[in-house]
Amino acid sequence: MDSALRASDAGVPDADNAAQHGVAIKTVRRWRRDYQRRGLPRGQTHCAVPCPRCDNAPLDHAPYAELLGWYLGDGHLSRGRRGIFNLHVFNDKRYEENNARILSLMAQVKPGGRPHVRHVTGCLILTVSWKHWPCLFPQHGPGLKHSRPIILEDWQRAVVEDHPAAFLRGLFHSDGSRFVNRVRRPVAGAMKYYAYPRWQFTNYSDDIRELCCWALDLADVPWRQSNARTISVSTRAGVARLDALIGLKR
Repeated sequence: MDSALRASDAGVPDADNAAQHGVAIKTVRRWRRDYQRRGLPRGQTHCAVPCPRCDNAPLDHAPYAELLGWYLGDGHLSRGRRGIFNLHVFNDKRYEENNARILSLMAQVKPGGRPHVRHVTGCLILTVSWKHWPCLFPQHGPGLKHSRPIILEDWQRAVVEDHPAAFLRGLFHSDGSRFVNRVRRPVAGAMKYYAYPRWQFTNYSDDIRELCCWALDLADVPWRQSNARTISVSTRAGVARLDALIGLKR
């Protein structure tokens, strides 16, 4: 029931919500009316989850660092009802392992949270609701990320400094790609063909690209700026190290 109520708060239509949770549409509507009559925020239980920033609750730093990378890459916050915020992360539905991992990260950062999934064409929207998401993601604001400053607070920088690989995994698995670069060059009068793997991270935000470069430096991964919006890891040693740190997208 809690998951269906959170989905309703996130804007999921009753018909889709009922199908996802295996109940009748009228059941979803009844749950929503019952919570409204009792004066409770929909999708919330009596025991609110304490906030690591407001209530000094513990925060699992490695999952948070990775979720921060996903948020900066393909995530955003939306405002729900009664002070609740929804954290949404968009990801290609082909990457089943990554999608399961994102749901796990959400549940680790918000203990007891019950993330839910919405299917759109070629994509999954993974969502979990909590009134304290702006505390953990103070980069939230109006407009697109590349249209406003994205600056980590000191406590966030300390977390990333301790877990740069986790942060890079979130960034590269959201807004990055690994592919085989194929080139041909004349050598001694004959054309030679070369193929080598490369990682690239592309983002419109100057600040987010700078954070990516900073984390690559922390992890001792050599990089270069390929163009105005793209950071590349192209050396054999750099690609091997990044592979070992963040794994492949699956």
